[in-house]
Amino acid sequence: MHSSALVVAMFLSAAAAQAAPFAYITNSRDGTVSVIDTASNKVVATVAGTPGALGVAASGSGTRVYVSGSGGLYVIDTSSNTVVATVPLGGTSGVAVNPAGTRVYAVNGPLSVIDASSNTVLTTVEVGINAYGVAVSPDGKRVYVTTQLGGGTQATVSVIDAASNSVVATVNIGTTSLGGSMPYGVTVNASGTRVYVAEYATHDITVIDTSSNTSIASVQTGGETTYGIAINPNGTRVYVTNEDSSTISVMDTSSNTVVATIALVGNYNNLLGLSVTPDGTRLYVANANPNTVSVVDTSSNTVIGTVTVGAGPVAFGQFIGPALAPSLTPVPSTFVLAGIGMTLAGLYWLRYRNRPKKA
Repeated sequence: MHSSALVVAMFLSAAAAQAAPFAYITNSRDGTVSVIDTASNKVVATVAGTPGALGVAASGSGTRVYVSGSGGLYVIDTSSNTVVATVPLGGTSGVAVNPAGTRVYAVNGPLSVIDASSNTVLTTVEVGINAYGVAVSPDGKRVYVTTQLGGGTQATVSVIDAASNSVVATVNIGTTSLGGSMPYGVTVNASGTRVYVAEYATHDITVIDTSSNTSIASVQTGGETTYGIAINPNGTRVYVTNEDSSTISVMDTSSNTVVATIALVGNYNNLLGLSVTPDGTRLYVANANPNTVSVVDTSSNTVIGTVTVGAGPVAFGQFIGPALAPSLTPVPSTFVLAGIGMTLAGLYWLRYRNRPKKA
């Protein structure tokens, strides 16, 4: 019986498949979201009903994707790829979801805190002027919001305690002759010890120590108008888009230095959002001008594919969902029973073959 169970397990194991994650690309000009299967790098669905789609955050469970736009926050059910709710916030930019999937944070002037079960606003938190990007720490206890040019004041990152929904620290970052450095993208490493900020006007990456809530480094990207930011799963590399120079800068987090620059050759303008796959092997980058997404191999820092999407892709935020758990493909019962039968027949034959011979 042990052997027959082994055969059944072998059949079922062969039927199991690991599904690759999906990338959800917000297209601002046509108000859609392109769903890319990262296994094939093909668009497998287009979600309508997201006017002005800009920011995006995929939940850790993979069941929901939250999209910001001109009408507020759009909630997408990933099983049907349809908008199932709209939270009316007005014009909204950055969006993030906590690891537990219970809270969604959307920047719409202040920071709106949304209950993910009811899709209702629980409270709002006043942050700095011209807030834009948002990220949540891996433990869900802290929320980080970037604030841009603030009437000649210094740009900042607001640190919010998620339990009390209150600002507990304000980190001063870059300035220019015109005022703030215009920080856009923000991300947190997996250990929660560092926050990285993309600064549009000063073309650099600010590194924040979360234990002291202070800026500890400012790294020049070598590009122009640094916008989107992403970090790989093990926290060794930070990637930023340089919108006007059509490049991606790769920063080593151990030395806080740019170690590679990926140039998109051809008619590529307006590089915006970017995300890394859960296994860290691929980087997806939204190109707003040619309406494409570039696929980058992170081991070689080379572009290995291009996917055509909707009009004006922005994809600002964490737009790649989790790797889906293995799913079992139903195996016909007759097939399994046949396997069991063959195994039992084989065991009977062996027993017969090795029976004691009569004297």
